[in-house]
Amino acid sequence: SNSGRLSLAQHRRVVNSQKCVRAGGKHNDLEDVGRDTYHHTFFEMLGNWSFGDYFKEEACSMAWELLTEVYEIPRDRLYVTYFGGDSSLGLSADEECRDIWLRLGVPASHVLPFPLKDNFWEMGDTGPCGPCTEIHYDHVGGGRNAAALVNQGSPDVVEIWNLVFMQYSVEGNLLPLPQHHVDTGMGLERLVTVLQNKRSNYDTDLFTPILDAIHKGCRGPKYQGLVGDADVGRVNMAYRVVADHVRTLCVCITDGIYPGFSGAELVLRRILRRAVRFCSEVLHAPPGLLASLVPTVVEVLVSENCCLGGKKSITRVLVNNEAAFLSSLDRGRRIIERTVQQMEPSTNFPAEVAWSLYGNLGFPLDLIDLMLEEKGISLDLAAFNKLALEDAKVRGRFLEDADIHLDVHSLAQLRSNNVPATDDSPKYAYTLGQHGQYEFSPCQATVLMLYRDQSLQKEAGAGQRCGVILDRTNFYAEQGGQASDKGYMICLGQQEILFPVESVRLCGGYVIHEVTAVETLRAGDQVQLFVDEAQRLACMTNHTATHLLNFALRRVLGNSTEQRGSHVTAERLRFDFDAKGPVTVEQLQQVEQVVQDVIKRNEVVHMAEVPLTLARRVQGLRAVDEGYPDPVRIVSLGVPVESVLTRDSEAAMQTSVELCCGTHLLQTGAVEDLAIISERQLVKGISRVIAVTGRQAKQAREVGQCLAVEVDSVSLRMKQRSTSIPEMQNLSKEVGQLTKVRITWQRKELQSILKALQRTANTAVRKLEMQQAEEKAQRLLAKHCNQPVIIDTVPADSLSILMKVVNHLCDKSPGTSVLLLSPQVSGEVLCACQVSKNCLPVFSAADWAVAVCTQMEGKAGGSPVVAKGSGNAKGMQGALTTALEFAQSKL
Repeated sequence: SNSGRLSLAQHRRVVNSQKCVRAGGKHNDLEDVGRDTYHHTFFEMLGNWSFGDYFKEEACSMAWELLTEVYEIPRDRLYVTYFGGDSSLGLSADEECRDIWLRLGVPASHVLPFPLKDNFWEMGDTGPCGPCTEIHYDHVGGGRNAAALVNQGSPDVVEIWNLVFMQYSVEGNLLPLPQHHVDTGMGLERLVTVLQNKRSNYDTDLFTPILDAIHKGCRGPKYQGLVGDADVGRVNMAYRVVADHVRTLCVCITDGIYPGFSGAELVLRRILRRAVRFCSEVLHAPPGLLASLVPTVVEVLVSENCCLGGKKSITRVLVNNEAAFLSSLDRGRRIIERTVQQMEPSTNFPAEVAWSLYGNLGFPLDLIDLMLEEKGISLDLAAFNKLALEDAKVRGRFLEDADIHLDVHSLAQLRSNNVPATDDSPKYAYTLGQHGQYEFSPCQATVLMLYRDQSLQKEAGAGQRCGVILDRTNFYAEQGGQASDKGYMICLGQQEILFPVESVRLCGGYVIHEVTAVETLRAGDQVQLFVDEAQRLACMTNHTATHLLNFALRRVLGNSTEQRGSHVTAERLRFDFDAKGPVTVEQLQQVEQVVQDVIKRNEVVHMAEVPLTLARRVQGLRAVDEGYPDPVRIVSLGVPVESVLTRDSEAAMQTSVELCCGTHLLQTGAVEDLAIISERQLVKGISRVIAVTGRQAKQAREVGQCLAVEVDSVSLRMKQRSTSIPEMQNLSKEVGQLTKVRITWQRKELQSILKALQRTANTAVRKLEMQQAEEKAQRLLAKHCNQPVIIDTVPADSLSILMKVVNHLCDKSPGTSVLLLSPQVSGEVLCACQVSKNCLPVFSAADWAVAVCTQMEGKAGGSPVVAKGSGNAKGMQGALTTALEFAQSKL
């Protein structure tokens, strides 16, 4: 829906059809989907809106006319509800709404009052809200009175339309809004069910083709529309879950939302994994069923005007994510099996393990419960919930007053008092000086209003944190992925007082400067604004570099590479984009090279405001899927904006042209350098790169180059066979130093080289150890010729070498049992032994090693055949005696 982007001054009445997903947050239908026949994670919402125009009378009249006269739905099957009041909040019943329905001819027995939870709509703890009236439909009819079934969860009497009357706002207290609005929502799926005279949404042509495709894919029993917990009912529930969830996945992926680890992406990940689980565990479908449904879903939704496309990309995301989750399922089952084996009888399954399964492998809680129930084990749910609460606190921890936002009442008050929106055009007023340095002019402004304690004020005293609203500003407010400016303002007068500006944000056209007053600040004060020039320049550099990176990624990976988000700060830049797989070392090098070529050419950065309709005609225009102002600002690298605006111009295809409100360099040369320091896949199909510019990039490159020289030296010596064994063993330390290498392609390249060298070194070390072990074994055999037991000391650099000596002795003399000790420089004594199979089970290697190492105040362990351990050198002589006595007692 584009309704949110419309100018309310021009459009006071709006109708729309919007795509909705209810699977997270306050309005969450996920667990209800499949259990009944009318809940969905994705549905299309038909709505009409009034922004301060008509209200209850007109909304109810139009709804009743549409349903009964246009759609010709029988009146006796419709029931309406209204808000019955709430004394605890001081809210009386909405008798105005009740009387409207009665005047429209709805029988009194079909007009029903309901409490706050049913008929008072609010999206969250704050914001617009108000009473609502709902229209319910009785699928059975036949002259019966179904009033008792309204709002009782009956599949036969369901809500089809909700008319919300926005007349309050929750801002701690319930306050009346300056204007009254109407927001209605009617589910297309439920309406189609009524119009097609079906009892279930899943029996309409919105779902039947998908259900048929599921049946063909899993080759199980047909969908029968049954509801219940029995086996047949659970299979039918699985049909509904898969059909609903695959629609949601197709729509969201088309709109650029991919399964991920936070926010909307995390919700979609849970939807996908729930669908995969029902495919695998209930329908017993082969892997790939979800992806096989995509063509059918696309065909259905395109015919319903849902504007779907990109079957290949949707299929790829589903295939990759399904495979990843099936692999996680296997790992999860093994973890549960291993944990259960280690548990004491009659204890609960550890909450920490369950939380790890939930958080790291994406296991839904109900799946964990199901797996444990099959084993007759319960989860410590209280401990699990405690972990969830602690995690939520960590994720959501922030200062209560960290952000200052104007609420709806303050915005209305500013507008009613004719306080003009902030003129922030001076933020673009900067120039290049004679010596190439950027010059930022201060801006003089007037304090119009102060905002603190959730209300507009005329003044703020010393020590009070507040938002300052000015008539004009040269500060950049956080938007478009770019962090806000910092700086300070000076209050002009008899005494100049400096106020540090901590952050800047945009609220309804007003730029809010967040400050902590050092002295009293009043409306009407004259101030002079100074941005932090170093921070602004760093943000400008990184924002221009982000455009260069976007251009380079398209040039290297293809024009289908689309931006999926970005964030620019003074320290670094972050860029998310479509990717079929991990970006290779060669591609990262090419991307950096493309950027550096543009930097070297020192191209002019052209910026201009143009009408939005004209801007969207630009070929190859880069624009993320969000609302843009009109006119819109175009940023073009190397090509004047007027040159890319002509219809037949292909100039924009050869450079970076984007819609962007951010601040930028005037020439690309000031970026100096760009280095990608991180590249990873957020989820299948979406990659994220983090990059630094300027001096940071040069330093990162130098560190990598220095270590590359060291690696080349080691590689050369190994080829010349002049490398010592200790040096080869120290290669692992070289690999560890790669954390110092910040440039991603350098790190990956060096990692590959060092790992290959490490493998070569390990092979050489193993060969030398085997050679040394064989030589030591030969000397010991000559010393203890034809003896059934060999007990001795031998020099060995490690327990691994000592064990190899023991193995060689036993291989050369199969009937001999061997125990060897090796004193170390550190004062430790290593012990390794092996018992001839002829001596089992009387003689145990593990018991032998334990007896010897205990004598040396150490520990040992192993099997009846092979064991090892260590102890203190002070007890070595006694240990040798103990070893001999133990062997003689057993033999």
